[in-house]
Amino acid sequence: MIKAVFPGTFDPIHYGHIDLAERAARLFNEIVVAVYDRPLKSLLFSPEERIALVEKAFEGYENIHVTGYSGLTVDFCRQIGAQVIVRGLRVFSDFEHEFRMALANYRLAPDIEVIAFITHEEHTFLSSTTVREIASLGGDVTSMVPPHVADFLYTRFHAGDSEALKMRYMTSLRD
Repeated sequence: MIKAVFPGTFDPIHYGHIDLAERAARLFNEIVVAVYDRPLKSLLFSPEERIALVEKAFEGYENIHVTGYSGLTVDFCRQIGAQVIVRGLRVFSDFEHEFRMALANYRLAPDIEVIAFITHEEHTFLSSTTVREIASLGGDVTSMVPPHVADFLYTRFHAGDSEALKMRYMTSLRD
């Protein structure tokens, strides 16, 4: 049995993530979607919120499971007996980052393989940062995320005083 880990922050999960997990689930016996709890970046949602959103996105999938984790991804893989790390590549700039990360992981754990899936064309623009910014500005993200995620985003950004959240997650879509 081959178990694969699909790690990420999933802040929030979007259709690009879901597509990669579904494709990996056709190749491996079990996919563990691993929600990282302490990345070196600002997050909109807590680990518990992100795990709940991801779990709901994969309800009904028999071989896709969701859990949180901390520490090194390769250590987590060893803890749960996973032999593969699944990653996604959207654009050329992703390759360099993923390549370096794969080499570092191989140095730490040569027994764990890294498999990179090329995203489907319709998801190449999609990132959690893009989704957050569009939602923060009142844009329609329903084609990018499942309905429960869109609802959660709209509630977070548009319930009460959310100016601080809007300012924190701006990139360039306003220009």
